[in-house]
Amino acid sequence: MTARIFRPAKNAMQSGKMATKEWRLDYEPEQPRIIEPLMGWTSSGDMKQQLTLHFDTREEAIAYCEREGIPYQVLEPHDPVRRQIAYADNFAFRRPEPWTH
Repeated sequence: MTARIFRPAKNAMQSGKMATKEWRLDYEPEQPRIIEPLMGWTSSGDMKQQLTLHFDTREEAIAYCEREGIPYQVLEPHDPVRRQIAYADNFAFRRPEPWTH
């Protein structure tokens, strides 16, 4: 039962960063998912897959795992590289294709 400690990525459908400040702890699946023969639904007997813990800092999540004796791995977040774009670049001569309506 290994735990993953990570900070979730920003939602691609919204511009806000609301849920990206906290750290989460999820458990790796212990059993593979199976397909129910009657309905065709995917299920698993592993109940820890449904558990997600939220922490304010990475250190709190690590301290929880060490206190409870849970093996863990920390996935460092990848911060996006922001490019500075000026509005004047739309009309620059070095633009690969001319800007038109």
